Amino acid sequence: MNLGLRLDADREAVREAVATFCRERWDDERRRAAGLDRALWKELAELGALAVATPEGDGGPLELVAVFEALGHAAFPGPLLETVIAGQLLPAAERATVAGGGCWVAVGSPPLLAFAPEAELFLALEGGEAWLGRPTGPMEPVVSLAGDPWGRVALTRERSLGDARPALVLGRVASAAYLAAAGRRLVEEASRHARTRKQFGRALGEFQAVAHPLADASIRLSAAEMLARVAGRALAEEPEAAPALAAAARLSARDAALQAAYTAHQVFGAVGITLEGPVFHVSSRIRQLASWPLDDAFARECLLAGGGASEWGPAGGLERRGPGGGTS
Repeated sequence: MNLGLRLDADREAVREAVATFCRERWDDERRRAAGLDRALWKELAELGALAVATPEGDGGPLELVAVFEALGHAAFPGPLLETVIAGQLLPAAERATVAGGGCWVAVGSPPLLAFAPEAELFLALEGGEAWLGRPTGPMEPVVSLAGDPWGRVALTRERSLGDARPALVLGRVASAAYLAAAGRRLVEEASRHARTRKQFGRALGEFQAVAHPLADASIRLSAAEMLARVAGRALAEEPEAAPALAAAARLSARDAALQAAYTAHQVFGAVGITLEGPVFHVSSRIRQLASWPLDDAFARECLLAGGGASEWGPAGGLERRGPGGGTS
C-alpha cells in the first residue's frame, strides 16, 4: 500500500471546492440565524459532495476524506455521516435521492437516533446488519449539544439492507477526517487570538502555558489527519487493512479534536463558551460528533486485533450514546 500522506492535486482541488462553498454559503450570520436549511443542503448535494464514494458519484475514499476535511474545518452541520453510510447500503433509487439532497436519513441503533425528527428515511443497525425501518409511535424530540435534531422513536423493520460493517468503516474514516479538520480550525482560531490578545503587556502566545498546549494539540491533529488519509488509501488499495486503520483514525481524531477543544477554550477564556463567540459552534460540533454512535468500543477491539477480514464491524450491534455523550 502506498503510504503517501499528502492529497494529490485532484483531491486538493476537491477539498478546495468544498471549502470555497462553505466559506461563501455557510457564514456566521447564516449559522446564527437559523442553522442548516434544506436549500443549503441541496446546494451541497449539487456540488457532488454527498455522492462521493457511491457507485454514482465521483471519486472514492480519498476524495471522501478531502470532502470531509473541508466540511470539518467549516464545522458544517447536517446528517453527513448518516448520508455516507446510507450511500453504501441503500438501493440505487433511494441512494440517489439521499445523495442528491432530496431527503435526510437517520442511521443508528434505535430508539435514539440523530436527525430522526427531520428524517424521511430510517436505517436501523443491529448485529452488524442494516435494516430499512419505518417509525411506529410518537417521536420524542431530544435536545442535543450542537443543536442537531435528535429523537427517540421505535422502528419496525421493513427490509434488510445487508452487512453494514463495511459502510461503518467508511463512516469512521469520514468521521476522522471531519474531527481532525474541526480541531485544526480551533487551534488556528486560538493561535490567532493568542497572537493578538495581551496580558501583563505581553501577547498570550508568549506564555509557555498557552503556547505549549497549542503546539501539542497541533501535533496530535496532524497525526490524526494523516492517519485518516492512510485509512482512506487503505480502503482503496488494501481493504483488508482498512478496518483497523479506520478504527485507529477515528479514535486518534476523536481524542485530538477533544483535546483541541479543551485547549482552545482555555486560550479564549469566558468568551470562548458564549454562543456568539468564535469557537463554541466548532467545539460543540466536535463534542457532538465524538459521541456519535460509531461504536468506539468495537473500534478499540478492532485496533488491538490488528485488522483483518473478520473485523469489519461489531458482533453485537452499536453502542448507543446520547447526544451529550452518555449512553442511552
